Amino acid sequence: MNIQVRGKNIEVTNALKEYVVKRLSKLEKYFSNIGGARTTLAVEGDMAKVEVTVPAGDLILRAEESHPDMYAAIDLVFEKLEKQVDAYKTKLSRRLKGQGFKEFVAEKNGAAATEPRVVRSKRFALKPMPVDEAIMQMNLIGHNFFVFSNAETEQVNVVYLRKDGNYGLIEPEFD
Repeated sequence: MNIQVRGKNIEVTNALKEYVVKRLSKLEKYFSNIGGARTTLAVEGDMAKVEVTVPAGDLILRAEESHPDMYAAIDLVFEKLEKQVDAYKTKLSRRLKGQGFKEFVAEKNGAAATEPRVVRSKRFALKPMPVDEAIMQMNLIGHNFFVFSNAETEQVNVVYLRKDGNYGLIEPEFD
């Protein structure tokens, strides 16, 4: 497996890189077609932050974790990735009925099996509103995202609730 390790506000030492490679190479026992894993090690204040993205065919594993110790953050990210693999395996095991996990992933990636399809469509009126009103509307309906027409830019935008409790805004960019 090709593992890229980048540093942000930190110099990636050989020891750190070897530790990341050692931990992430254990994912190969679950997948035979893992692409190149991308890992970003960052230091933000007194916290170490690790972000990992592992493409494995149609499945993309992604995790991020922060901890005061870089090695502990790497361990926590790996645990999250293992939980994602375990959840995916559990979900698939109900459908497989005897077929192996690696074989299923290989078959799914090799054959043009049934692609995911749209099973529900929803229409709604876009009311022009400022971003703060869109956040209020999102919270009122209890969703973690809200699509709206931005009154300032007159474009369709999306506000969403982030894991850290703050909000994000997605704006289109046309080339």
